[in-house]
Amino acid sequence: MAKVKSKWICQECGYETAGYLGKCPECGAWGSLVEEVQFASKGQNSVQDEFINREKPELLKNIHIGEEVRVSTNISEFDRILGGGLVQGSLVLIAGDPGIGKSTILLQTGGELCKSNKKVLYVSAEESASQLKLRAERLDINSDSLYVYPQTSMESIKSQIEEIMPDIVVVDSIQAIYSQNVASSAGSVSQIRECTNLLMHIAKSKNITIIVIGHVTKEGNIAGPKVLEHMVDTVIYFEGDKYKSYRMLRSMKNRFGNTSEVGIFEMHSSGLKEVKNPNELFLNERSQVAVPGSAIIVTNEGTRPLLVEIQALVGTTPYPTPRRVTNGVDMSRLLQILAVLEKRVGLNLSKQDVYVNVTGGIDVSEPAADLGIALAVATCARDVVVDSQTVIIGEIGLSGEIHPVNNIEKRLNEAVTSGFKKAIIPYANNLEDKRIEIVPVKRLIDAIGACISPVEK
Repeated sequence: MAKVKSKWICQECGYETAGYLGKCPECGAWGSLVEEVQFASKGQNSVQDEFINREKPELLKNIHIGEEVRVSTNISEFDRILGGGLVQGSLVLIAGDPGIGKSTILLQTGGELCKSNKKVLYVSAEESASQLKLRAERLDINSDSLYVYPQTSMESIKSQIEEIMPDIVVVDSIQAIYSQNVASSAGSVSQIRECTNLLMHIAKSKNITIIVIGHVTKEGNIAGPKVLEHMVDTVIYFEGDKYKSYRMLRSMKNRFGNTSEVGIFEMHSSGLKEVKNPNELFLNERSQVAVPGSAIIVTNEGTRPLLVEIQALVGTTPYPTPRRVTNGVDMSRLLQILAVLEKRVGLNLSKQDVYVNVTGGIDVSEPAADLGIALAVATCARDVVVDSQTVIIGEIGLSGEIHPVNNIEKRLNEAVTSGFKKAIIPYANNLEDKRIEIVPVKRLIDAIGACISPVEK
């Protein structure tokens, strides 16, 4: 007779306890603990027992790496995020909001891999085979080596992987499949952990690349336990503004490449298309008429420099407390910049509402955008415009000094390629470049004087 045991598990972080608690002591979430019944019987083999590694320790210098370690997806933006292609035997997690295009990009990737004589198994736990066929026809995918398997049982998926032995497996999605070894329903912390653990052992033991799709919570985090992100080799977030047509793939973890790498796509009726020149996409949204409060910065997304426009609006507030509103910029960073402008430059904003926006819906988090934000706010408050042929790069210190930034050569090369004639950079990053006019500045007040021009009447 099997022994019945139960425990309470937090559905937010995976914390386990023997009894019910109103508040999770690990993540602080209220009402997130759910009772899960587990059956433990003697002689039952676990996942670890089934895929036990019986090999002996080997010298590092004697380990042989195969010729084809990475497999190109034939989608250059996707390969950029992965560090050059899919690594054999790796486990990749792609997460994003509903309807953002996760299934579309992976079905396209499967079709491209089949063109390279790779065998792909697409496991769909949320769509039927006919629904996937309709999507494949829309994406113009018709391959003899792309298998579709609508299934939610982890044991059935495992048996089909062993029978077909594909090169690539796509699981859509990890929250919709379940294992019979766990009594809880699909999508619970225990099920996600068990199924991911099984998929990880399949990938490592059989040298099969597995890509899983993950849902996100309303806060934007990956649904399930945090251990899910620790178990996989690569974590990729699919981001995008629902009001825009483009999408961004961002690598948050990569054991085989750079983190924070970004790939940009544009959504069309025939699927996702790569954006070869993202700067053209973002800068096309600029106003053709120069207006106060607009500045162009060069921000780094992974190893890729991007030119984006910072917009600021400053106006008198009718309320006792002025408003500070940001879109794409960290609020605490903006408050710090406003404090420096008021103290070091003498710009009184205590009775002014300040709105800052990054056009295109992209999030800018690196400190190198400080100078661009400060100049956009200052020029709007004083009703002057920034020279439209100028890019701005620099981090602002609390005493008003301009700190150096990294990858200054790459940033300037991107500015030159996009046709800009002038660059305001930190004095410590000063270098000679005959293609563009370099203006090194030491303090914020110097940068304001170097970039502005009178408003055209």
